[in-house]
Amino acid sequence: MTSHTPVKKILILAANPKQTLQLRLDTEVRDIKEGLQLAQKRDKFIVQQELAVRPRDIRRAVLNFRPNIIHFSGHGSGHTGLIFEDETGQTQLVTGKALADLFGQFAKQVECVLLNACYSEEQAQAIAQHIDYVIGMNAVIEDKAAIEFAVGFYDGLASYNPEYDEVSPIEFAFNIARTAIGMAGVSGDSIPILKKKPNFNESNKLKVNPLKAHGYLMAP
Repeated sequence: MTSHTPVKKILILAANPKQTLQLRLDTEVRDIKEGLQLAQKRDKFIVQQELAVRPRDIRRAVLNFRPNIIHFSGHGSGHTGLIFEDETGQTQLVTGKALADLFGQFAKQVECVLLNACYSEEQAQAIAQHIDYVIGMNAVIEDKAAIEFAVGFYDGLASYNPEYDEVSPIEFAFNIARTAIGMAGVSGDSIPILKKKPNFNESNKLKVNPLKAHGYLMAP
């Protein structure tokens, strides 16, 4: 990012229904914000957080904040969807199609969606039909690994320099985030998967090298 790079707006959505395993979502959000505050380009990012979100809160938050990056932290359940709590306190699943239909309405401004939740690859695939970059998890990811990945992602994004970094900002941040898991001494660096919108081509913005050149997996 250069000095002329516009400010990126990051919307963090967190959900941890009472019936699900308790996650350290507050730690994740705090560490992400702390890392961005320490970055040299901290003035290039604005973070908005919404905790204990219900499905309708997602729509309202995106409408009100108009983010460039949407970050979800919580639980996934495979093909049935991501897990939220409804207005009565009961568990409610939101499918990948429903999320894709919503986020697709904002495709002109949303550059990346990060689903930091177990078994969220299917939802990521659905959303990637509309959004340029989407990150999901292809298996269970431990809480510590999930936190390290999230913090590493934004550390990488805030440090991106097109003069030296040959891949796109999101791909660079994804690479850094995966190495952060291993550097923390925990397993799971192969769990995060980066998906791209079909026929997406960023060659008019940056020279992009495939992630496989860096030893990482990038799903189609």
